[in-house]
Amino acid sequence: MKPVAKLAGAVLALALHAAPGSAADGALVFADVCAACHGEGGIGTPGLAPPLVDPPLWTKLGDKAPEFVTGVVISGFSGTLMSQGVGYYGLVMPPQSDLSDADLAAAANYVLGTLAGLEAEVTEAEIAARRAAPLSHKELMTMRGGGK
Repeated sequence: MKPVAKLAGAVLALALHAAPGSAADGALVFADVCAACHGEGGIGTPGLAPPLVDPPLWTKLGDKAPEFVTGVVISGFSGTLMSQGVGYYGLVMPPQSDLSDADLAAAANYVLGTLAGLEAEVTEAEIAARRAAPLSHKELMTMRGGGK
């Protein structure tokens, strides 16, 4: 490959990762932050973090899925739950308070669109609103359907 073509490819790749709110950003944030526990592609890590590729969960959440995701990234999530027949005991996902509203919205949209296959979108304004009024652990667990 010619040096000019390599440079153009590199510039294009950087531009795709730098565009705020793009699907590439969400995938990048997920890979950098979330995949350490939830696994590459959101497949989960048995005993540590449940899969985010979980059609029964997303079906159960329905139109509450964006609210649930924003609640979890802002408030964190802990407790005991079952997902796809695997138990997660003493689960602790910390709040992602170090990430910007843009990064959290991008990651949430990656989870909702790419991993869950939903046509739902979370905006930076919704992330900011959830920071101002976080959901409690009880509200999140109830929304999820308890530990099931």
